[in-house]
Amino acid sequence: MEYTQLGRTGLKVSRLVLGTMNFGPQTDEPTSHAIMDAALGAGLNFFDTANVYGWGEDKGRTEEIIGSWFAQGGGRRDKTVLATKVYGNMAADGDAWPNHDRLSALNIRRAVEGSLKRLGTDYIDLYQFHHIDRLTPFEEIWQAVDVLVRQGKILYAGSSNFPGYKIAQANETAARHGSVGLVSEQCLYNLYERRAEMEVIPAAEEYGLGVIPWSPLHGGLLGGVIRKEVQGGRRATGRTAEVLADPAARARVQAYEDLLGKHGLEPGEAALAWLLTRPGVTGPIVGPRTPEQLDSALRALELELGEELLAGLDEIFPGPGPSPEAFAW
Repeated sequence: MEYTQLGRTGLKVSRLVLGTMNFGPQTDEPTSHAIMDAALGAGLNFFDTANVYGWGEDKGRTEEIIGSWFAQGGGRRDKTVLATKVYGNMAADGDAWPNHDRLSALNIRRAVEGSLKRLGTDYIDLYQFHHIDRLTPFEEIWQAVDVLVRQGKILYAGSSNFPGYKIAQANETAARHGSVGLVSEQCLYNLYERRAEMEVIPAAEEYGLGVIPWSPLHGGLLGGVIRKEVQGGRRATGRTAEVLADPAARARVQAYEDLLGKHGLEPGEAALAWLLTRPGVTGPIVGPRTPEQLDSALRALELELGEELLAGLDEIFPGPGPSPEAFAW
């Protein structure tokens, strides 16, 4: 397993991140435990979750499943770099009281205690802001974070879904107050969706943040969806189906699958391998529902994409270009 530094921290993390969003809603507890055991056995040490995962009436369920896995012992917690998130309202549906969401000092304090209890641990390695909070000043956010760091309840703070200017604003505020600031950004980034290259990734690199892409297959769009339809497998649904309804978009996805077919590569594995070649990327998040899907993701670590193939992928899914030149008319 290949490891890298998480931004400007001393943490060494695997180049793939185990996402746990499906644990609970789609994957039962025993299977979730089996996936985590297999991931750790393969060397994946970076696990990502969020307090709201489980969704609806089961918000928090995913953290509980991870907590019950830690409780089995065997050094599971010590071997894992654990990341969770704060922002969403954890009150029961229909009972969403004020101050039960966002990034106020009050909610950060409340939320971290809830996550620690569900996870069955006394500290969180990376505590991430799930979304930007336009109502709470960063001075208040960093004050709350610094208290948690001093208490030993979290080690580092990271962001998720932040635009580039908010990454800058957050870290400039932290610097003025002597705080460490953000050490990572979790953003939507994949072959199909490359807008992060314009501002988010340059900002992350400038401030020394690790980049943790989510949805590396763009909701399954880059996982061989057309081939699966033709072979009589699962048909596209939701946003993927909406994208494929556009003839131009469908033609691009078809060209992508054809190109990888010529090289004898599985689309989903190649999409992950492409992200691993991108500057600034710490590791993409994979969210397996089954052990077999984890095995497929692990194979991406063994792929080496040649210059000809990389150029072909760029031709099909061109990025915005380097910043600031990409902003020029």
